[in-house]
Amino acid sequence: MPTPTISTDEVIIILERIRARHPLVHCLTNHVVKNFTANVLLALGAAPAMVEHAEEAAEFAAMADALLVNVGTLDEPQITAIRRAIPSANQAHKPWVLDPVAVGPLTVRTKFAHEIVALRPTLIRGNASEIIALAGQTGRGRGVDSGDAAEAALTAARHLAKQSGGAVLVTGPIDYATNGSEIVACANGLPLMTRVTGVGCAQGAVAAACAAVADSPLAAAVAAATLMGVAGDLAAHISIRPGSFATALLDALDQLDAATLRREAKLS
Repeated sequence: MPTPTISTDEVIIILERIRARHPLVHCLTNHVVKNFTANVLLALGAAPAMVEHAEEAAEFAAMADALLVNVGTLDEPQITAIRRAIPSANQAHKPWVLDPVAVGPLTVRTKFAHEIVALRPTLIRGNASEIIALAGQTGRGRGVDSGDAAEAALTAARHLAKQSGGAVLVTGPIDYATNGSEIVACANGLPLMTRVTGVGCAQGAVAAACAAVADSPLAAAVAAATLMGVAGDLAAHISIRPGSFATALLDALDQLDAATLRREAKLS
C-alpha cells in the first residue's frame, strides 16, 4: 500500500487542534440538517453557528474561524447571504468550504455554484456527480445521490482544486482528497452512513472546522474524510440501524482520540 502524502499523525494533530481551539464554524447550510450539523461539530470539539440574515452573515463570516456554504435547500435570502458572506470571509482570510449539494440536475443551484466556485473555496466537498457537474461536465446525479463512481470524478476534482488553489474531497465508498496533484484515499466509512439524513452535509462542516486549524487544504480534506469515516466505523459496532446509528455517530466523534485513529484510519 502506498504511503499517503497526508499521514494519520497529521489527522491526529488536526483533531487535537480542534479540541484545543474550538474553532467557530459559520454554517450557511440547508434547513434539513442544521441541528445534526451543529451536534456533529459540538461532538468533535468545534463550535457551530447558523447566522443567516444577509447583513449579519457578512459580519459573522469575518468573525468566525471558517465558513461552510451548503446549497442543499437554496432560496433567494440564502443566496443573498452567501453572496455577502464569501467575500467577507475571503477579505478576512478565513477558509470556506463549498458543499455543492445536488448541483448538476437542478438549474438554479448549478448556475449559482458555478458563480461562487470562482471565488476560490478553500475546500470543496461533494459526491462524484456533484464534483463532475461543478467542473462543468455532465454527471449522472439524481438529486443528492451520485450516479457516478468516486474514481470517475478524480479528473474533475483535480481541475477544480487547481482552479481554486485549494482541495477537493470526493465522497463515496472510498473518499478521495486532492489538491490538484496529490491524491489521498480514505477507505473508512460504511453504507449505513448514507441512510442517516445529514451525515454528508455534516462532513462539510467538519471539513470547515478542519480547514480552520490545518496546515493545508489537502490536510483538512483528508482529516474530514478520516474523522467522519472512523467515527462511522466505530458507531457501526454499536448500532446497525439508522435511528440509533445517528446517536452512536455523535458519541463516536466524541470518542475519537490518537490511539483510535492510529488503529482504525485507512489512508493510502
